[in-house]
Amino acid sequence: MAPLKQATPKLRERAQGAAVPLDDADKQLLNLLQSRFPLEERPFARVAEEARLSEDEVMERTRRLLDNRIIREITPIFDTTALGYRSMLVAAKVDGESPHRAAQIINEHPGVSHNYLRNHDFNLWFTIAVAPDSGLGLDGTLAVLARLSGAESMRQLPTLTMFKINMNLEMEGGTDALARAAEAIQPLPREPVPLGEFDVALIRALQGPMAVRSDAYAPAAATLGVGVERMLEHCRGMIERRLLRRVAAILFHRRAGFSANGMGVWKVPEERIMELGPKMAAVRGVSHCYQRPIYEDWPYSVFTMAHGRSKEECDAVLDGVATVAGLGDPERATLYSSTEFKKIRLHYFTPDYAEWEERYG
Repeated sequence: MAPLKQATPKLRERAQGAAVPLDDADKQLLNLLQSRFPLEERPFARVAEEARLSEDEVMERTRRLLDNRIIREITPIFDTTALGYRSMLVAAKVDGESPHRAAQIINEHPGVSHNYLRNHDFNLWFTIAVAPDSGLGLDGTLAVLARLSGAESMRQLPTLTMFKINMNLEMEGGTDALARAAEAIQPLPREPVPLGEFDVALIRALQGPMAVRSDAYAPAAATLGVGVERMLEHCRGMIERRLLRRVAAILFHRRAGFSANGMGVWKVPEERIMELGPKMAAVRGVSHCYQRPIYEDWPYSVFTMAHGRSKEECDAVLDGVATVAGLGDPERATLYSSTEFKKIRLHYFTPDYAEWEERYG
């Protein structure tokens, strides 16, 4: 195999296009919709109360934000691990001359939700999940993907401890708000939760983009054959059971003005991870914070993802992480994405996982 070449970081996501001007009401609405979409019979009416707008104006603005590809979708966000799926982040070394070929092959797996080209010898970074009844499992699936894609090597980087996952872009605050530390966050549990038949039926009915209508939950309830309030009551219970994180708007980062994302990785001594991880996660501009395994050629144990309106803003966020953790330049590295090959919300309990394994396994 030819020597690997690193990709030159362009600090942009080509699939998303240029940022779109937003007024103050749009920014406020985007913050509200990202935070949580209410589990109520008329959710847009509740958002309208908080935004001090009419329900009609909130829905009109939301439709426009969807049409202009600023909002990707409003969708439930389920916990992959709690549902019994096995998932992990994978760092792959693929041919730097044609990484798009390897990315296209890897993207065919229905459990690949994110796939980025980054500025490192490990140049292709993707997240993958396999179904609870997978015959191949994660190891077998990655072995198939390595063979099909021609990857020189793949490093498995499963989550050992989850300190934070909260993909909210701060639309109203500036760089200082993003770099500011908040209260330390306690590690989140990572275990499967027992599921009933109604849980699975509800997930199948509710997952995917939701329509912009005053009774936004009504179509899913009709599919289930129950009343809306009955379904919403069960959703609230799923939040308590940690199956459902929230329902929220997912944004196109670049279109919303966030043109850069930096994955800050840190050499944190094992004995200090549980002390420093919550503090690092508490920085406002950090959307994800995890402990992951280290290798001889990968010494970084804590990962913090930062999103910013520029590379400089990402750097400011990660400088904020360094400050609260007391870590210097020798203990850190930042990997920037140059190309977004795939970004989707996973769909669960669908036949395409088994179909992929039948085709390639």
